[in-house]
This record gives sequence, structure tokens and C-alpha cells, in this order.
Amino acid sequence: MGMDEVTDAIDVSDTVEATPPEIVDPPASRFLFVDVAAMRAKQLRRGALARLSANEGHHPVKAERIAMEETRRGLVSYDLPEFKAPLAQ
Repeated sequence: MGMDEVTDAIDVSDTVEATPPEIVDPPASRFLFVDVAAMRAKQLRRGALARLSANEGHHPVKAERIAMEETRRGLVSYDLPEFKAPLAQ
């Protein structure tokens, strides 16, 4: 799976939400975790608001660390593309 497929698969809503985002299971694969967190970090660097609540104590400052924490807590939703088996010859 390339980064362009992950880009299409990640929820990229950068709007301010009145309700908190739905909690999802964090990615089980380390590789998927890195892809999801990297795309979320890109959103944060472009001006998206962090989804971590301010009243929970210390929070990281760097976009990459914020994205990793959001992904670990299940605050970043993502969809995987459907697997298509190669055609038999």
C-alpha cells in the first residue's frame, strides 16, 4: 500500500467539530500506525486543530508527536482500501 492510497483512505476532515471524534481501535500493524500518524502530522502542520483535550495534563508540542498520540488513543479514523486479489493467468 503506497502513501497515496493511505492519503485517500484517511479521514481528512480539518473542520472544527462540535462533537468529539468517535474513538476507533488504533492500527494493529506498526506500519499502518506510521502511515496514519504521518498523514495526521501533515494535517496538523497545515493548520488542523489537535484532537487532544487541553485539560488532560502535559501534551507534546511537535506535530509528529501529537499525531502519534492521537493515533494511539484512537482519535484518528482511517479506512483501509478493499483487498483485490491479482487476476489468475
